[in-house]
Amino acid sequence: MTVLSTLLHATAFRSPFLSTLLPSIGLAYGIQGLVAIPSILAQSEKFYDLSGSLTYLSCTALSLYLPTLRARHAAQLAGTIKPAWPSLVGAVMGKAGSGLNWRQVVLSAAVSVWATRLGTYLFQRISADGSDSRFDKIRGNPPVFLGAFFAQATWVTLCLLPVLALNSLPSTLLSTASPLLLTDILGLLLYTGGLSFEIIADRQKSQWVEEKKAKKHSEEFLTRGLWSKSRHPNYFGESTLWTGIAVLAGGVLCSNVGQVGMGFAGGIGGIMAAAAMAGVSPAFVTFLLLKVSGVPLSETKYDKKYGDRKDYQEWKKNTPMFIPKL
Repeated sequence: MTVLSTLLHATAFRSPFLSTLLPSIGLAYGIQGLVAIPSILAQSEKFYDLSGSLTYLSCTALSLYLPTLRARHAAQLAGTIKPAWPSLVGAVMGKAGSGLNWRQVVLSAAVSVWATRLGTYLFQRISADGSDSRFDKIRGNPPVFLGAFFAQATWVTLCLLPVLALNSLPSTLLSTASPLLLTDILGLLLYTGGLSFEIIADRQKSQWVEEKKAKKHSEEFLTRGLWSKSRHPNYFGESTLWTGIAVLAGGVLCSNVGQVGMGFAGGIGGIMAAAAMAGVSPAFVTFLLLKVSGVPLSETKYDKKYGDRKDYQEWKKNTPMFIPKL
């Protein structure tokens, strides 16, 4: 029995959701563990954020293609014709027999776009800066540094939960769902708006830094553009886009199609479980940003440097911390 056969057999559960979720979790921790080893030896966080993006991309792709991989493997063992690989274009266009539902492709693409953009942006930033202050106290402590990588695997898993759940549903079952739900529209609008907000905020920050290096201004902190509407517009954008992903996925997971596909009994209990499964993603992201690694670190850093300045205090007083003012 090959390694692939062993893995597929070991993760073949009655529930399609578990058959997709557990291999994805294993992949997330596996990738982070592999990247952690050389990073700990070199005491370098250079590839930390980039490996996070790679984990998002890998787990998303695995969840999208794993059902077909299982079907093709089963056909090979039975000596029958293997089913074709899914057609991404066909799924988006709503063609029958494409092997996927358009929502699965769109949400997987949405995660991939976000992960590729953020990973590239953060890798370019750390390549220019040389280090990340978040790791100053832990890169020399192997157990704690390893914990940071496994924490990232947990972050990926929880954020991807609604996408993994949606991708686990058989496309034949999803084809019986309504072609377009209100939650589809709302979710796409939230994702698009949130991603745009995050991209614009990051670009404004990068441009401000470049202008400061070129001595085009002497400002110590950014208060222009979206940064005049929110002290952390990039974090607000990220929270919003994950809310959009959760809304789109949740609309399907809470429906009868989603309940049947995940093996839930239905009723209020099943709907609440599906809603929680979708909602944990933006809830966890927002919690991290507001209480752990985002806003607290940034606010503490700037308060320490500029807390005694009147212009800084005015900016803090007049600019919301998170949700932008109109």
